[in-house]
Amino acid sequence: IAFRSVAIGFPLLALGIALGAYWGNTAWGRYWGWDPKETSALVTWLIYGVYLHLRGLRGWRGARSAVLLVAAYGAVLFTYFAVNLVVAGLHSYAGV
Repeated sequence: IAFRSVAIGFPLLALGIALGAYWGNTAWGRYWGWDPKETSALVTWLIYGVYLHLRGLRGWRGARSAVLLVAAYGAVLFTYFAVNLVVAGLHSYAGV
């Protein structure tokens, strides 16, 4: 179930990042600003991409893939909580 969930969520996250970049270009005149939220979302996407690669092409199963998924979910939590509430940036509420 984990592989299927990531296989569905990974392209949706990619779509969200791409649409956010497109919207950022129309709103601020640039596609990417290396804001902490943008960067941590990209890192999260890359970790899930590594998981899909290793699981699909290298046959990683069991504990190795589970550890990578826990790290990826940790990146999701960091992106949501730490960047929103602790790190100051365009996409955060740390300074409010």
